[in-house]
Amino acid sequence: MKKALIFLLFALAVFIGYRFLPGRANIQNKNPSGDNIICFGDSLTYGTGATAGMDYPSQLSRMISRPIINAGVPGDTTATALVRLERDVLSRSPRIVAITLGGNDLKNGVAKETAQNNLRIIVESVQKQGALVILGGIDIPFWGKAFGDIYQQISDESATVLVPNVLDGIFGNRRLMSDSIHPNNDGYTAMAHMFREAMEPYL
Repeated sequence: MKKALIFLLFALAVFIGYRFLPGRANIQNKNPSGDNIICFGDSLTYGTGATAGMDYPSQLSRMISRPIINAGVPGDTTATALVRLERDVLSRSPRIVAITLGGNDLKNGVAKETAQNNLRIIVESVQKQGALVILGGIDIPFWGKAFGDIYQQISDESATVLVPNVLDGIFGNRRLMSDSIHPNNDGYTAMAHMFREAMEPYL
């Protein structure tokens, strides 16, 4: 009787886990083709505020012992990133692409719907190459104007791996920020850990 109860509880726990916790079963391109890991984004990818070699892609590269291409451009919006997508990502045999965009759209007053549409096109274009997408969200309380919602929506629609908020625990923490917007070396270390956790199952 005791063994039967333990088995029943175990089966129930497994069911609840599969039913309510986000799994990997539905991730698109979870066995990706291509050769390169690319981090594509704006100043948070480029590493504004970090010293040399301490941007998050460089730190992530050391954590996973794999080369990573940093395709971050400070000031990029989803629209300007879309213009360079072919040159900086699609033409470089992408295998895994970590995308962090949208902060400058928010700062510049770009309509949420416009940013969401641009980001969706970027994500789906990368996926058509056979690459796995890790989508890095930005969710800034109060000032964020619900921009954070677009990342969950796109992730659900396009079956990406999602890092819900790349600045979680970093934004507003003076020990981890170099200015009011950008992390410092330690802040980028925290970002790199988030992306490592998201990426490792697919390496």
